[in-house]
Amino acid sequence: MEFDELSSRVIGCAIEVHRALGPGLLESAYEQCFARELSLADISFEVQVPLPVEYKGIRLDCGYRVDLFVEKKLIIELKVVDKFLPIHEAQILTYMKLARVPVGLLMNFNVELLKDGGIRRFVL
Repeated sequence: MEFDELSSRVIGCAIEVHRALGPGLLESAYEQCFARELSLADISFEVQVPLPVEYKGIRLDCGYRVDLFVEKKLIIELKVVDKFLPIHEAQILTYMKLARVPVGLLMNFNVELLKDGGIRRFVL
């Protein structure tokens, strides 16, 4: 599957979840519903994937976890915040670097319409 097609399908799944639930729930609820929607769309993914830090030849488990890792080529970081902050952008960029994955989506489910400012795409 081409990346743009995958990205479009994943965003469609997120929009479906947001359309059904609206804003106001906990991040964990959106994560589980989003995972269900990805399953229904037959898109492979992993949830809460540990992301170790490699430092001078050792791997350190520092507690970092990717919310959703889609088809081993797309990192998705979910948020339920008033607005994206620079720290959220830094977080997804760091996860992408650590995982050596060039593309990520930052999604905020605490918006009126997900397509209007609730999704940001990052490319390394």
